[in-house]
Amino acid sequence: MGNGTRLGRVRGLGPSHHGTGHWLQQRLTALGNVLLVTWFVVSLIRLPLGDHAAIHRWASNPTVALALILLVVSVFWHFRLGLQVMIEDYVHGEAAKLLAIVVLNFYAIGGAAFGIFAIVRIALAPAAGLAPGGM
Repeated sequence: MGNGTRLGRVRGLGPSHHGTGHWLQQRLTALGNVLLVTWFVVSLIRLPLGDHAAIHRWASNPTVALALILLVVSVFWHFRLGLQVMIEDYVHGEAAKLLAIVVLNFYAIGGAAFGIFAIVRIALAPAAGLAPGGM
């Protein structure tokens, strides 16, 4: 495997550079999703689901709002990573692959931004003087 062999000349190049980081990101976001979704489901079970004001007060808590934002970011990031791998593996043609990845990135970023905006709006509604049921 010295510098004179073909393997030695290409060592350190190619797709193997990003595969490990991508794999690790996907596993870390999966772990984050398991923890955050478990917290979310347990929290919802403990709340009176028929009482909109109680759920609004819960979501208005800054700690809860931060955890919800982390949940949205983690889910959409994990979603983007997983679909990117599928696109890279199953979409043939460079133009189609590039277009699919661009659309995926716009969708993932847009969905996460919309979710974060909704959470921030709920969290800041009491500060703006809005009634809890006024949305």
